[in-house]
Amino acid sequence: MKRFALYIFCLLLTAACSTTKNLPEGEILYTGQKAMIVENPPTTPVGETAMEEVEAALATAPNNSLLGSSSVRIPFPFGLWVYNGFVKYEKGVGRWIFNRFAAKPVLMSTVNPDIRQKAAQNILRDYGYFNGTVSYQTFTDPKDSLKAKLQYTVNMNNPYVIDTVFYQGFSQRTLRIMEMSRRRSLISPGEQFNITDLDGERTRISNLLRNIGCYYFRPDYLTYQADTTLVPGGHVSMRMIPVAGMPKVAEKPFYVGRKAIYLYGRQGEEPNDSTSYNGVKIYYHDKLDVRPNMLYRWMNYQGFRMKRQVTDSAGISRQKSFQNRYSLYRQTRIQERLSNVGIFRYLEMQYVPRDTAMTIDTLDVNVRAMLNKPYDAELDFNVKLKSNNQMGPGAAFTVTKNNVFGGGESWNIKLNGSYEWQTGKDRSSLMNSYEMGLSTALTFPRVVFPRMGDREYDFPATTTFKLYIDQLNRAKYYKLLAFGGNATYDFQPMPSHKHSFTPFRLTFNVLRNRTDAFKQLQEENPALYVSLRDQFIPAMEYTYTYDESSRKNARHTRWWQTTLASAGNVTSCIYRLTGKPFSEKGKELFGVPFAQFLKVNSEFRYNYRIDKNQKLAMRAAAGIIYSYGNATVAPYTEQFYVGGANSVRAFTARSIGPGGYHPAGNQSYSFIDQVGDIRLEANLEYRFRIISDLHGAIFLDAGNVWLLREDEARPDAKFDLRRLPKQLALGTGTGLRYDMDFLVIRFDVGVALHAPYETGKSGYYNIPKFGDGLAFHFAIGYPF
Repeated sequence: MKRFALYIFCLLLTAACSTTKNLPEGEILYTGQKAMIVENPPTTPVGETAMEEVEAALATAPNNSLLGSSSVRIPFPFGLWVYNGFVKYEKGVGRWIFNRFAAKPVLMSTVNPDIRQKAAQNILRDYGYFNGTVSYQTFTDPKDSLKAKLQYTVNMNNPYVIDTVFYQGFSQRTLRIMEMSRRRSLISPGEQFNITDLDGERTRISNLLRNIGCYYFRPDYLTYQADTTLVPGGHVSMRMIPVAGMPKVAEKPFYVGRKAIYLYGRQGEEPNDSTSYNGVKIYYHDKLDVRPNMLYRWMNYQGFRMKRQVTDSAGISRQKSFQNRYSLYRQTRIQERLSNVGIFRYLEMQYVPRDTAMTIDTLDVNVRAMLNKPYDAELDFNVKLKSNNQMGPGAAFTVTKNNVFGGGESWNIKLNGSYEWQTGKDRSSLMNSYEMGLSTALTFPRVVFPRMGDREYDFPATTTFKLYIDQLNRAKYYKLLAFGGNATYDFQPMPSHKHSFTPFRLTFNVLRNRTDAFKQLQEENPALYVSLRDQFIPAMEYTYTYDESSRKNARHTRWWQTTLASAGNVTSCIYRLTGKPFSEKGKELFGVPFAQFLKVNSEFRYNYRIDKNQKLAMRAAAGIIYSYGNATVAPYTEQFYVGGANSVRAFTARSIGPGGYHPAGNQSYSFIDQVGDIRLEANLEYRFRIISDLHGAIFLDAGNVWLLREDEARPDAKFDLRRLPKQLALGTGTGLRYDMDFLVIRFDVGVALHAPYETGKSGYYNIPKFGDGLAFHFAIGYPF
C-alpha cells in the first residue's frame, strides 16, 4: 500500500512540472480573468442591473477556481495534475484515478471570448446603452506561452431614455382600455430604456385585457417599434403595435358558461359517477369525498353584477351578467383558493370554447383535480444546551387528518416534549426537568362565524379552533400546568398582506407541587411568584404581517410583523358594569385571579441581494408589555426573552437580562429563565455560497430584555436609556447552512463580545475566558 501511494505521488510530482503538456494541438489553457475595466460606470439602478448581467455573461471559472471565481485560483491545480499524469491510462487503477479526480483543462476556445463579448454588448443594448461597447485583451503568461488570461473592458456610455409612447393598430375598444390604464404603465417618458420594463408592460396590458374578458390575448401579440432619430440626444420614441397576423379573436371578450369538476381517485382513477349542485356538474370516482356545496362556493366568482343586452347566433336577445365575463384575475383567485384548501394533490383549470368556430362568446370551465392523501405526519427533533448546565433533547410529532368533514377542513394533533438533565461536576439526578404538551387544532378554509351565506371571500380566509395543555416540571422547585384554547381568523387579501385576529384566547396557569426551596424563593422574590401563580389569561390579539418574499428576483425584500394583545380588559369591563372600579385589584374569574395587560411586539426584516451568491440579512425587533389592575407583573409565559439559535446566538436562550441583572451569583435562581417586560434586539448577517448547496454566514447580534418597574430582588433590571449601550448583549459568530430548498440544516457558533452584566472583567470585552463566550447551535431553517 505504501509503495502504491509513493507511485501515485511520483506521478503527480512529475505532472506538476507542467499543466499544459497534454493540451490539444493549437489550444491555450485559460487561467482566469484580470480585473474588469469599467468606463463610464452606471449611475442608475437599471444600469447596475445591466452591469450585473454583463459580469455574469463574461464570467468563466478557470481550473482550480476558488468558489467559482473568475479571477482567484487555488495555488495547487490538483485536478490538472491528475489529468496530465493519468490521461494516458485507458483502463485499470490509472483510469479509475483519472475518472475520479482529473479536471478537464478549461481551454480558451471553450471560453470563446468573442461570443461572450457579443452577448455582453447585446445586454447593454437591452438596457438602453446603445452606444456601449465591450472589448477584451489576451495576456499570455510570460513563463508559459500555452497559458493566458483575459481582461474585458466595458464602456457603457450614456443610456437612452424614453421620449414618447404611442399605441397604434388596435381596435377602438382595446385602444380606449389601454389609454385609460396609461397611468399604471411601466414605460413612461423620461425613464431609461430597458427590455425588462418593455416585457413587463406587454404582460401588464395582456393581463389587463384578459381581466375584462379577452381570454385569447397573449403578451406575444404585442410588439414595439423604436425610433432613435425623431428626437436626438439619446431619446427613444416608442410605439406599441399588434404583431402581424394577430387573430381577431384575441380582442374579443368571452363569458363563462357551464362549470364542471372532475375529481379523480387518489390513485388517479377516472370518475365513474356524477351529481349536480346549483348548476355545477361534479364527476367523481366511487364516492364523493367533498361536499358539493363547498365545491360550488370555491367556484363561485365574485365579480360585477352589471347586466348587458346581447343577441346570440339565433337572433334571440337576452341579458348577460358581467359577473360571468371571463377574468384572468378571478381564474387565478379560484386556482389559489382551491390550492390553499390543501386537499388536492393535482389541480388544473381548463376553459373550453362552446363553439370551435368562435362564433359564440362562451367558454365552459372544466376543473380536473386529484385528492391528496388523507393523513400527514411530521417529526421535529432538536438538542439544546442551556447556560445553567442543563442539556437534553426535544421532539414534536404532529399527525394531520385532511378534509375531515368534506369541506377542506384539517384536524391535527401535536405531541411535544423535552427533557433536560444537569451536567458538570455538581450534576444531580434530582435536577432533571422536563416539559410535555398536547394540542389539537381544527382549521376551516373559510370564515365559520359569522356566516357569510354561500359567498366566499375573494382571498384566502381560514378559521382555527385550538385546545392545548402543557406541563413544565422544574426539578426541586415546582410544576406549572397551562391549558386553554383560542379561536383565530386569518385573512390574506393580497399576497403580501396578512391579517390574523384572535377574538378569544383563554389560558389557565396552575402552579403545582411547590417545594420548600421554591417557597423560600417566593418570600425573597414575590414578583416571581406573582408571574407564576394560578391565574387566567383571557386575551384577544391582532397580528398584521407584510411579506415581500413572493417577489421573484427582487433585490430588496422586506418583512414586517406587528402583534397587539390585550388581556383581561373585557372581563374588567364586565366588572365595571356591576359597579366595581376598573382599577380595583383582586378581581377574579371563577374564583381565580386573571391577568390584565397590554402587549405590543414588532419585528422587521430586510434582505439585500448583493448578487446570486451573496446576501445581507438584517432584523430589528422590539416589544413591550404593560401590566396593571390585578397585578403589575405580567404572566411568566407572556414576558419576553432573548438568546438562543434564532436570537443573540452568542448566548443561550433565556440567559440574558433583565437589564444588567444576572442570577449567576445566586445559584438558587439559576433555574429561572430570564425574562422581562421590554425587548430590544437587532441582527446583521452576511450570507454567501461556499459551494453548491453549502452556504456560509458571518453574523453580529445584539439585544436584551428589561423590566418596566423596579424589582428589589433583581437589581439593575429596570430599563434606563442611559445604561442602554452597556446593557446590550453583543455577540458575533459564523455558521454553515446546507440549503436543499425544501430543508435548511444550520450549524452556528456564537462568540460573545460583551455581556450586559458584571463578569469581574473590566472593559467592553468583558468575557472572562474565550471559551466561556462560545455557544453552539444546531437547528433547522434560517434564523430569520
